[in-house]
Amino acid sequence: MATIRELINNRTIHYVQPSQTVFEAAGYMVDRNVGAVPVLDDAKLVGIFSERDIMRRVVTEGRDPLTTRIAEVMSTDLRTVGPGASSEEAMCVMQNHGVRHLPVCEGRTLVGFLSLRDRCAATSTRSRAKPK
Repeated sequence: MATIRELINNRTIHYVQPSQTVFEAAGYMVDRNVGAVPVLDDAKLVGIFSERDIMRRVVTEGRDPLTTRIAEVMSTDLRTVGPGASSEEAMCVMQNHGVRHLPVCEGRTLVGFLSLRDRCAATSTRSRAKPK
């Protein structure tokens, strides 16, 4: 059974800060081809900012992305897992709470960021592997 540590090993964590604008964060996300990023205030995880937040809290509310700060529109009801959790445990958390992105924390420190796409890729890779 794969652990989250194995899935996120040697990955760069792309993140934004709460003081950045939606416009800045959206450009950063596009450049890195990611749909969500953790929001860090210094080293503390304070939220997640996603494409869905842009649609729900910026576009549909008529906010200006050039002046709206991430802190105003990020998701703050966070679920996390530890790096020792199994990929199955992470999938259960995602399904039970309806989230597609899951911060991986060791204590209060963010050590990774798992997406549903990562989890599904790990499952399909494992299911296609030939038995030894």
